[in-house]
Amino acid sequence: MTEVDYYELLECDRGADAGTIKSAYRKLAMKYHPDKNGGCKDHEAKFKAVSEAYECLKDPQKRAAYDRFGHAAFKNGGGHGAQDFGGFSDIFESVFGEFMGGRAGGRAAARRGADLRYDLEITLEEAFHGKQTEVTIEVSAACEPCAGTGAKPGTAARQCPTCGGHGKVRAQQGFFVVERTCPSCHGAGQVIADPCTACRGEGRVDKPKTLSVNIPAGVDEGTRIRLSGEGECGARGAPPGDLYIFLHVARHRIFEREGTTLLARCPVSFTTAALGGTITIPGLDGEPNEIRIPAGIQSGKQIRQRGGGMPVLQGRGRGDMVVQIDVETPTRLSARQKELLQQFRETETGEECPQSKGFFAKLKDVIG
Repeated sequence: MTEVDYYELLECDRGADAGTIKSAYRKLAMKYHPDKNGGCKDHEAKFKAVSEAYECLKDPQKRAAYDRFGHAAFKNGGGHGAQDFGGFSDIFESVFGEFMGGRAGGRAAARRGADLRYDLEITLEEAFHGKQTEVTIEVSAACEPCAGTGAKPGTAARQCPTCGGHGKVRAQQGFFVVERTCPSCHGAGQVIADPCTACRGEGRVDKPKTLSVNIPAGVDEGTRIRLSGEGECGARGAPPGDLYIFLHVARHRIFEREGTTLLARCPVSFTTAALGGTITIPGLDGEPNEIRIPAGIQSGKQIRQRGGGMPVLQGRGRGDMVVQIDVETPTRLSARQKELLQQFRETETGEECPQSKGFFAKLKDVIG
């Protein structure tokens, strides 16, 4: 299941402060509020998504849990590979419990597998259309001979004699009792006397894994896709971590991108700029975009083509295409062309180029 990162939804960096997150939420909430969009279902869904993201990230404790566990922090036994938390108190303990002594008398939870990162480069066309692709990673998986227990087949782990299966030991220091993770079983509450030879008691081995990744249309540079439960296998049957796919969009030969807007620099001849005309620029969807050049256009002028840009991620509609006109001065002229241009220059009055006329008039006033 593809889940969009909360920071991506709010269009914020992961290190953004509370004020920045609040400001981003207000802007998006106003943009997608159903009352302002005629009850549009897609805008309503987007509004709910950004509201959910803000509810999480505005709370420092929830944000800390989300930064560590992702969406799995708020799932209670649901979804493939999601870590099973009994409630937010369990999340808080998982994040801060090591500093606060943990739950008294309780066995330390089995160590969850590490989250993994995979960087995937895609083309701008693939970001436009979306795609289904496969990635192959080297990741730890449950050992088959011991079924992930770490114990030699036919044997089993036994209760740790040091901590009595609690996973923690206590020591008296003056008036205080200090509770620490058991040094013998490292908090598992069990020890393996006869470890599996295939995994050396780890319960997991490294092996390649091929995964299918769904890249939705409209993704941008840095978009993060989470594959729940596809990270490193947890030790001795512990829950697995998650795999995060970070997308990188390759530089395009024609277009640059700003959000859902596509920008293109288009050189046109000075005659087209002077007389006007029409140019055709194919979009990323292959459809032609006819751009009308008004007569007398100046270099650097931008023309906007509505709906010619990138799709809106998890929404409907598309952004715009913006074409910047660069008037090109000819460098290779025939004798006839030079003759015609000379004739044109002889007919100039200065009114043809008001900007030039105005500049030199001001310059004359300055010089005196």
